[in-house]
Amino acid sequence: MRAVVIHAPKDLRVEERADVAPGPGQVVVRIGAGGICGSDLHYYQHGGFGAVRLREPMVLGHEIAGMVAALGTGVSSLAVGDPVAVNPSLPCGACRYCLAGQPNHCLDMRFYGSAMRMPHVQGGFSELLVCEAPRAVKLPQGMAISLAAFAEPLSVCLHAARQAGPLMGARVLVTGAGPIGCLAVAVARHAGAREIVATDLLSTPLLTARRMGADRTIAVAEDPDALRGYAVDKGHFDVVFEASGSAAALKAAIEVARPGATIVQLGLGGDVTLPLSALVAKEIGLRGTFRFQEEFPLALEVMARGDIDPRPLLSATMGIEEAVAAFELAGDRNRAMKVQIAF
Repeated sequence: MRAVVIHAPKDLRVEERADVAPGPGQVVVRIGAGGICGSDLHYYQHGGFGAVRLREPMVLGHEIAGMVAALGTGVSSLAVGDPVAVNPSLPCGACRYCLAGQPNHCLDMRFYGSAMRMPHVQGGFSELLVCEAPRAVKLPQGMAISLAAFAEPLSVCLHAARQAGPLMGARVLVTGAGPIGCLAVAVARHAGAREIVATDLLSTPLLTARRMGADRTIAVAEDPDALRGYAVDKGHFDVVFEASGSAAALKAAIEVARPGATIVQLGLGGDVTLPLSALVAKEIGLRGTFRFQEEFPLALEVMARGDIDPRPLLSATMGIEEAVAAFELAGDRNRAMKVQIAF
């Protein structure tokens, strides 16, 4: 079988790997579609992010869906031919965080396509993938494999919405209009937000933010003063989803958030300096959000019902033999939002 393997920054190869067979309690999934995520791009462009660095060749990819190709002994919940989305998280189920109902903080997490541990956890950009049966979530009837591959990023945003609290009637700001920011817009709209404003440095991604439900979009590089009106009378927004990882965006969010607002930090960047005086004086809650767990099957359900449609994000689908070109396209924010690899 073929797999998409990163060896070093800009050294991405499509390699032949040995066929796989399922063990007890496992299934083999023939991958049909895989979305290129921001973390995949960090490995491709920079060899990692923060303290997480590539130390050995690693199969990339964790936004994946396909068809069950083989069953291991003891698997009765699935059948060969079932279409599935694969949950990339495998918490241990035994550490104190798993036992406390926080499996996304598992001390022994195995997450597909991650260099956080050594040996690295190989990812899902391969023609065949062995996984534990519970990770393969059967798709609602009629759901396309390409749509199901959005379950992972949508799960991230559904978990972020839980961190934000009730969104019904809220005035929401989303800073950073990449795939995660645009999905946060869609989640806020689905949850009943009364007003959604999305910002980005560039105007091109904001066209997609509009399609996903934003009422107003602001390209801050083109109009740096456009947000200032929202700072009048101590601020305007009840909830902010900060999806850029930018210190400037977080500072601006604090300025335009009303007293008692909640800011959910979705974007990952370096350490930043915070305007603590404003944060304290306005009693703003700043919350992190990390991965997901129970939101994964929920993501499939809301997409199957048509409550959230991520398809406006899909810029291109390219074959596995075009993996390098697919990563180059995915890294160009003027040309692409989400690129999927077809296996």
